[in-house]
Amino acid sequence: MGAAIRRWRNRLSPSDAGLPQVGKRRVSGLRREELAALAGISVDYLMRLEQGRATRPSDQIVDALTRALQLDEAERDHLYQLAHLPSPSSGQISTHIPPSVQRLIAGLREQPVAVFAADWTLITWTPLWASLVGDPALIPRSRRNFVLETFLPDPEHKRWRVRSERGQEAIEAALVADLRTAQGNFSDDPTLDQMISECRARSRRFAQLWAEGAAGHHLHDRKTVSHPLVGDITLDCDVLTIPGSDLKIVIYTTAAATKAAEQLDFLRVSAVNVSFDGAWHCNGEKH
Repeated sequence: MGAAIRRWRNRLSPSDAGLPQVGKRRVSGLRREELAALAGISVDYLMRLEQGRATRPSDQIVDALTRALQLDEAERDHLYQLAHLPSPSSGQISTHIPPSVQRLIAGLREQPVAVFAADWTLITWTPLWASLVGDPALIPRSRRNFVLETFLPDPEHKRWRVRSERGQEAIEAALVADLRTAQGNFSDDPTLDQMISECRARSRRFAQLWAEGAAGHHLHDRKTVSHPLVGDITLDCDVLTIPGSDLKIVIYTTAAATKAAEQLDFLRVSAVNVSFDGAWHCNGEKH
């Protein structure tokens, strides 16, 4: 496993991962520190994996390494096998992001973009997405789901208020219809079934919409984010899909030379990241 991780790390350039190439590099691929940061693990643990001193990483770590190393499905399954873990079932919702999509996201790093699984679980996001809607890293991994956020909001992890031009009821209906389509495609996924059962039991609105039986897709909207630093910012919100994949790429955009474009530029240039407790970080400093 260590040899495989090193081989995949050495073939991946910083630009492929959306990282700047600064100064001279002694290695052609990613540095160990860069891969660890991309995967959200410590450098020490990655070193132990590569040296064979850690041989049984968790499913979450293997999944993170799969995305950070931009592995295709065959390579992903091989890494799971090397880690003594069962490969993700084809009948269940996948969080795998193909290398081509990862390169696309890296090219859109300066835009507010996020990638969701078929059940609207948030997989990855760009820095500007975090600056615009609040940093998802501050939310427990199990709660990073748009359906749960909409119908079973957690008062301890509030997001910025986002208003839809179509109205909240229309968004809720589209979201449930999209989720029903996902259930039809992944009828053997226990996590999806559990989430649907929980929402039906705890949310009267979700239960009502689910009983109506509509199926469809959540695609385009125009939304206004009530941001604590730049005020209300109105943007187009599109949901892009990739042929042969169930991933949803959500991107916020606006026309050039508009107030919204200036607001996005402020968040982008200032590297602002606002915490849900109201504190905000600018260029690494907390205020």
